[in-house]
Amino acid sequence: MASDYYAELGVSRSATGEEIKKSYKKLASELHPDKNPGNAGAEARFKRVNEAYHVLTDEKKRKLYDEFGEMGLREGFDPNMARAYGRQGGAGGFEDIFRGAGGAGGAGIGDIFGDLFGGGGGRRRRTRKAPDLESEITIEFVSAIRGAELELSIHGRPAKVRIPQGAQDGDKLRVRGVGGATEVGAPPSDLILVVRVKEHPHFQRDGLDLTVDMPLTIAEAYFGGKIEVPTPHGSVQLKVPPHSQSGQLLRLRGKGVTRGANTGDLYVRFLIQLPKLENEELEKAVRVLDESMDHDLRDNVKL
Repeated sequence: MASDYYAELGVSRSATGEEIKKSYKKLASELHPDKNPGNAGAEARFKRVNEAYHVLTDEKKRKLYDEFGEMGLREGFDPNMARAYGRQGGAGGFEDIFRGAGGAGGAGIGDIFGDLFGGGGGRRRRTRKAPDLESEITIEFVSAIRGAELELSIHGRPAKVRIPQGAQDGDKLRVRGVGGATEVGAPPSDLILVVRVKEHPHFQRDGLDLTVDMPLTIAEAYFGGKIEVPTPHGSVQLKVPPHSQSGQLLRLRGKGVTRGANTGDLYVRFLIQLPKLENEELEKAVRVLDESMDHDLRDNVKL
């Protein structure tokens, strides 16, 4: 069953960005897997809430979702085509654009052009070579980082599209010979796919560099230790220095995004987690910690 992103976040369809953000923070805090170990239901809800947040806080995606529902977020979806098809009174509705479609991020998204480009309603004109056609394709964050191969069906013909390693939002891929129809004997036009990359709930990307938030216990932050950190090149062991602070960054050189001959770095940001339990012994331990703190630590924070 399709999700209602507004219902997932518990907000109205007219909710402001601030209202959406506030609701998301509350739900994400309650549902985070670290706070619900072994609870598959909470983990699944956490993923849905993350997905809803990333859609509804993206102005372009939210407009598509409001107009077309989840259909508008699928790979290869062209809103202009869909509107034109709706005006033509397509019997099957928007689903016809995705005959045999799989979910977003998967291979095989159906005949994403089909009759729309072949029936005279596209953007071609009768020249010796039809103009190249352009559409968008949305891929998962990991597929962009590591590269992937997608199988599409265009005009009923299978076509493989390779997403190069390190692809980023806005990249354009050319699929030769599968664009608009041409005159007899003329070379076929090409299809230009504009890559759109989904956001990730834990990783942020800046060019070839990545940043990931890693939770630490109080003991790990104070005494130091080793933690496992996921990277695009496989998990690595990271040594946490004693007396680490929340928000502190450590750089793992060469563990970021690889694009061509270049590879960026991975920045690990520590987030110290406090226990949610409430008992007398814990309160005493916190008071002992508080007595050892410098209570002037905020005096230098000025505008």
